[in-house]
Amino acid sequence: MHGLISVSCSGYDRLQNRKALLTGKLCSEYICTVWFWVFSPDSVKPGGHNDHQHGQNDHQHGQNDHGHHTGFGLDRCKGLEMDAVVVNEEGVPYFFKGDHLFKGFHGKAELSNGSFAELDDHHHLGHVDAAFRMHYEDNPTEHDHIFFFLDTKVFSYYKHKLEDGYPKDISAVFPGIPDHLTAAVVCPKPDCDEDSVIFFKGDDIYHYNVRTKKVDEKEFKSMPNCTSAFRYAEHYYCFHGHQFSKFDPKTGDVHGRYPKEARDYFMKCSKFGHYFLDQDAATEKWTADPIEKHFKELHSNPDAVFTYENHLYMVKDNKIYVYTTAEPHKLLEGYPKALKDEIGLEGPISAAFVCQDHHIAHVVKGQTIYDIDLKASPRVPVKDLPFTTVSSIDAGMCGPKGVKIFKGNYYYHFDSMKVMLMSKLIPEAHSVPMELFGCDH
Repeated sequence: MHGLISVSCSGYDRLQNRKALLTGKLCSEYICTVWFWVFSPDSVKPGGHNDHQHGQNDHQHGQNDHGHHTGFGLDRCKGLEMDAVVVNEEGVPYFFKGDHLFKGFHGKAELSNGSFAELDDHHHLGHVDAAFRMHYEDNPTEHDHIFFFLDTKVFSYYKHKLEDGYPKDISAVFPGIPDHLTAAVVCPKPDCDEDSVIFFKGDDIYHYNVRTKKVDEKEFKSMPNCTSAFRYAEHYYCFHGHQFSKFDPKTGDVHGRYPKEARDYFMKCSKFGHYFLDQDAATEKWTADPIEKHFKELHSNPDAVFTYENHLYMVKDNKIYVYTTAEPHKLLEGYPKALKDEIGLEGPISAAFVCQDHHIAHVVKGQTIYDIDLKASPRVPVKDLPFTTVSSIDAGMCGPKGVKIFKGNYYYHFDSMKVMLMSKLIPEAHSVPMELFGCDH
């Protein structure tokens, strides 16, 4: 089977006969994001106090800049300190910087008011202090709502719509929680004893019980001051500058070697954290090398990968690179070529995969799937069919048991391409770390 996958995981991954492009570190080191393609066996040859003060200065700067949309040319790969992070209802993280936000782990900044207009209407947006998505199933009027904190006010959104009566004073909605926060993160049970929210303001840590509204002040001695925080893949991350630490939400304990560079793990940056991962089928031992060592012409991670007739097709922006699958991987003469000249489509594309031994490449661009006959000359896209069951997918993979579509930390299985294209309902979400990588959570 062939395919490309984007996945975040923790723990040791156990994928047989597979090679991978890895952004981040090995799964034995807490969290990673992986792009991998799978070959049939016969096709393969054997942050601290100063950070907090900086955050306050940024906040004041945001106040002074009210009414001005700055952020032209924001580049998260240059080491930005994010103001807030929140994961939306579909599991996509939003990283806020000033009056802009980055959606997901790659892509350009866009104005926050494009997604949350009222933040600007009610409070000239210069800076989001903190944000989180509520987990409180006992109260559907709050569960899955996204809360934003700006100065003394709190905004509550549900499915990108501002709830009636908001914004409100922070003290009216979260009694005992101070204004001008620096970070916040939700902590559902059993991660915390009760469904809770952890608020940060400099050295001060507040555990807020969502049910009782009781506030317990904590002291997280081993943690730096957080300029933003979020919960992702059942782990808790405190960002300080462009570094992060993983912490225990109950005690604040930081285990392992931290801080780590955020650009190695949470962002697709060409000069950070991109590795080619190879597993020995006999020993199950993984080895990792920088992508440039095996694919020196590529320089960074591709947007999509598929194999066809013992060649590896790697798509990056508007170019396509074709390598031999045999090691050492050699770029075919004349490549890279313009993607449009090779398959008749402009980039970028989201995913591409070939089912079993067929010669049709299924290419996903936006919410449309194109079929391209790889034996044809010239190659032209046909059957431009809409696919809206799962929006903004990260990758796809096809094999004898059907098609897997990947989005964030989850994948969705369809019995066939025909079933996938005809489906009106989203199938059950499967955990990529647990079900594909054998992670324990």
